[in-house]
Amino acid sequence: MQSTKYTETETDAVRRQWLVAYVQSCLEKRTARRLAAMGIECYLPIQSEIHQWSDRRKRVDRLIIPMMIFVHVTPQERALPLSLQAVNRYMVLRGESAPAVIPDEQMAQFRFMLDYSQEAVEMCSAPLAPGDAVKVIKGPLTGLEGELVILNGKSKVAVRLDKLGYAHVDMPVGFVEKKKKAPTGAF
Repeated sequence: MQSTKYTETETDAVRRQWLVAYVQSCLEKRTARRLAAMGIECYLPIQSEIHQWSDRRKRVDRLIIPMMIFVHVTPQERALPLSLQAVNRYMVLRGESAPAVIPDEQMAQFRFMLDYSQEAVEMCSAPLAPGDAVKVIKGPLTGLEGELVILNGKSKVAVRLDKLGYAHVDMPVGFVEKKKKAPTGAF
């Protein structure tokens, strides 16, 4: 019998999962720095905005999801973030005891939206009505895939984070095209 030997990093990469950790208010950035210092990959969704006052303008970092931070850990590393005093617990779905896992593809789409959107990204936890699957074809978010939704009379592209809700950004309808469905039938 032949066995395959994997390096520790290969097996860890396969088993790493994105989890949502609840963090004490106003300690999100400090917690992200401490997790990074511990060698734990984490993601704190922040977007820069320009705030206008009567006498000045200032660039301000805004937390998209206050009191939450995403951590990318193996099952063996799950306890490490909880060892920090600012981290309260992991998000758990109703009726389950294990932490809610955010799929890698959804995290990649969410991060892409935050990194390249020139408009403010907002989080909504309300259920999203079924919409057309779309792909952005113009603008800085070209290539982003999501759902086209209409909220408050404005067209938006939404990226769903199944366990958390969805993030959406204003998007002119002309900037998106409907994704083609995979052909169905016998092979």
